[in-house]
Amino acid sequence: MAKKTMTVPNHKPSPNPRYHQRAPELQAFGTVSSRIPLQLEEPVRLEMTEQLNLLLADTITLRDLYKKSHWQVSGPTFYQLHLLYDKHYEEQSELVDTIAERIQVLGGISIAMAADVAETTRIERPPKGREEIPVQLSRLLDAHQILITACRELAERANRLGDPGTNDLVVSDVLRTNEMQVWFLSEHLVEEPLVEAEPVRESA
Repeated sequence: MAKKTMTVPNHKPSPNPRYHQRAPELQAFGTVSSRIPLQLEEPVRLEMTEQLNLLLADTITLRDLYKKSHWQVSGPTFYQLHLLYDKHYEEQSELVDTIAERIQVLGGISIAMAADVAETTRIERPPKGREEIPVQLSRLLDAHQILITACRELAERANRLGDPGTNDLVVSDVLRTNEMQVWFLSEHLVEEPLVEAEPVRESA
C-alpha cells in the first residue's frame, strides 16, 4: 500500500508585508480560558470577568469624561481644574489597565473598543459641546457614584465567592482612587467666600 504524503504549504520568508489578514477569533468574548491555574472554578471566573468588564467600561467612560472636561473647561478656575482633570484622567487610565489585566488573568477577554464601551457603560453620555463648570463637576461626581456603588457590590460578591484577588483590586485600587477623586471634586462645589469673609454676627 502506497504511503500517503501530505503537502505542506510553502511559507517562505518574504520582505513584503502580508496585508488584509483575517482569521477566526482565538477566544470569544464572554468566555474564560483555564490555561492559567488559579484554583478558581469556571463559574466564579465567568461571573467576575463579566462584572469586571462592566466596571472597566464605566472606568474607560469616566476617564474619557475627564479628558473632555480637561479640554473644555473655562472660567476663573480654569487653571486649577485643567490640571486637576488631567491628573484624575491619568489615575483613571492606570485603573483601566489594572482592571483589564485582572480580566485577562482570570482567563477572560477585556472590553476594549469605544463602540463596545458605549454600549456597555452605565454612565450617562454627555453632550458634545462645552458645559458650565458646575455641570462638569456634577457629571463627574455622578459617574463616580456609579463606580463606587459597583465597587462595593463587586468587592462583597468576590469575597463571598472566594476570589480575594479581585476583592483586593476593587477595594485597594479602584474604590480608594474614586473616593479620593470624589473628595477633590466635591470641595469645588462648596460655596466659600473667596476674598472677603462673612462678618461675625453677635448674638443678642
